Amino acid sequence: MIDKKISNEFLENGVVLLKQIIDPSWIIELQKGLEYNFKNPSKYKCVYEEHNGEEVFYDDYCNWSRINEYRAFIFNSNISQIAASLMNSKKVNLFHEHVLVKEKQSKKRTPWHQDQGYYCVNGKDNVSIWIPLDKVDKNSSMEFIKGSHKWNKTFLPTKFKGYDYDHKDKEFEKIPDIENNRDKYDIISYESDIGDAIAFSYATIHSAYGNNSENRRRAFSLRLTGDDARYIKRQGEMSPPFPEVKLKNNEVLDCETFPVLISS
Repeated sequence: MIDKKISNEFLENGVVLLKQIIDPSWIIELQKGLEYNFKNPSKYKCVYEEHNGEEVFYDDYCNWSRINEYRAFIFNSNISQIAASLMNSKKVNLFHEHVLVKEKQSKKRTPWHQDQGYYCVNGKDNVSIWIPLDKVDKNSSMEFIKGSHKWNKTFLPTKFKGYDYDHKDKEFEKIPDIENNRDKYDIISYESDIGDAIAFSYATIHSAYGNNSENRRRAFSLRLTGDDARYIKRQGEMSPPFPEVKLKNNEVLDCETFPVLISS
């Protein structure tokens, strides 16, 4: 499914570009699903930037159970096998999906952050698969700090509107000022075509440019977990909040909210 060299690159760097890994028919389905999503947003939709009264940077998540195209892709495509190969896991659970749109007027950077601290899951077997639904130039794409998933640190989450979460957990550290010290870090970015995807660890520190192209920048991001994933209820705010989940700390994620996609 995934070449061993690609899997090793993901495990070593915390991020890898997957060329032409998504069948074009699924891209069309996800585009349809995204358009339906934002005509019928959930309570979690958030707008981060407006231009002349129009929303130009916005997102939504946790809609797979109500949007047919998302659900079909998650359960009927080969995406879970791709995730299993990347993580070297025998088991794959769905964590959630996240859709983001930056219209061509969007200039706002997504701040440097690490997803791990937002989430109610611990463990190193995890992957986010970021699937662009439009061609993305390198200067409108995401940026990653190679190897940052191996720092063994959990950083205080930052809201995309630019301020920190209110957290009481002592495990959190404040994220370094990366943007003003870029030369200290090994930062990589990728141009991506329709059919490509970028896979990265929850612990990999990343950011994103504003949209510097003349086209929309739509993305469907799928969060998946592997063998060692366990539930953790953090003391402060979590995103997504998953209020319906009744798991206890250190339990496996298997439940209606986090269904098992592969188990062997």
